[in-house]
Amino acid sequence: MNPNLRRNIKLDYLNTFITNLNMQSFVWVLYLTYCHMSLMQIGILEGIYHATGILFEIPSGALADLVGRKRSMILSRICVTVSCIIMMFSRSFWLFAVSFVLQALGNNLNSGSEEALVYDSMKCLSEENMYRKVNGRINMLIEISQAIATVAGGILAEYSYFWCYAACVVISLLAVLPVLFMIEPPVAANSGKKEPLDGFRTVIRHFEVSFEILAGDLRILKIITYFSIVFASYTLLFFYSQQYYSDFGYSKIEISVIFLLAGIFSCFGALLSNRLYCRLGEKISVISSLSIAMTLICFGFRKPAISIVAFVIAGFFNSALYPVESEALNALIPSEQRATLISVNSMLFSVMMIVMFPIAGALADQWGLPCILRMLGILLLLFVSGWNKIGHRPVLSVF
Repeated sequence: MNPNLRRNIKLDYLNTFITNLNMQSFVWVLYLTYCHMSLMQIGILEGIYHATGILFEIPSGALADLVGRKRSMILSRICVTVSCIIMMFSRSFWLFAVSFVLQALGNNLNSGSEEALVYDSMKCLSEENMYRKVNGRINMLIEISQAIATVAGGILAEYSYFWCYAACVVISLLAVLPVLFMIEPPVAANSGKKEPLDGFRTVIRHFEVSFEILAGDLRILKIITYFSIVFASYTLLFFYSQQYYSDFGYSKIEISVIFLLAGIFSCFGALLSNRLYCRLGEKISVISSLSIAMTLICFGFRKPAISIVAFVIAGFFNSALYPVESEALNALIPSEQRATLISVNSMLFSVMMIVMFPIAGALADQWGLPCILRMLGILLLLFVSGWNKIGHRPVLSVF
């Protein structure tokens, strides 16, 4: 056991904070609208982003398992940096598409790698039972960082979208620094040394083993499916709410304040996730999912004040769900395939977004965002109620 592995946790806290200072997540819908993209085009671009996720998520996870999570995370930040530079100078749909592809590839390279590096570091230290607590802190830092980025992004975007994206470039480069000082856990470090003369066969076998695990343990597949649908619904609300509030005449700074308020309560959700799970057990997955569905329905009332309260509540419960899903998956996944199967989770989420986002954008162009968000909320409500009615048990109890 290498006691220096404990340093990975603190470095990841710093890495998480810097990475999520990236302001583009809170202005990109408004920016694309400013560049004369329709909601349908915006939906297609988001679909391209997630289609890239499907193509590269599993290979990127395998790459992290085989050559190291640290190298994968560094390459991730480079891709995001180039993506932001393209966004700064582009006014073309197809150049935007290239930027979205690079952004997706960068996120793919980081998604399973970071989580796997942290979990395996704790496992080597025999502290994996503390993972939910650590993951809760990570999600809290994400919310704090994103809250800061929201206000800063709103202010910069009100002045100039160019300088907003320039700041994103600097932040992406700074996020590389903590990763450089991380240490590969033994599992990840050794995985890159397997069959060096036959890497292709190793990758193929890696996929085969991962899918064998999925086929042999339906608990993993069910967890991934359920949470992908819930998280995709919230993500659609999160992004399109930028345009929702803009349509009601709110300025970029006012919208950023709304997102800041939601971010504060999301922070509380991440912080209280472990406590809620200890008190409510598996029921927290049902309560949180139903709450997100009801908040979506509230957006259909066309009352900005009601929608703001709903948005805040949705953020709280969405953040509370992440550590629950993460621990449920990690407890079932072998270390050697951890990054790959976490990437499978992201891939299914991408499938949901490819289907939902362009359709929602096209329908919103015709019927308006309030109507579409209300319809989505009703569908999610029916899905969650129907899923958890099977066997009369919460989703995690199915396993």
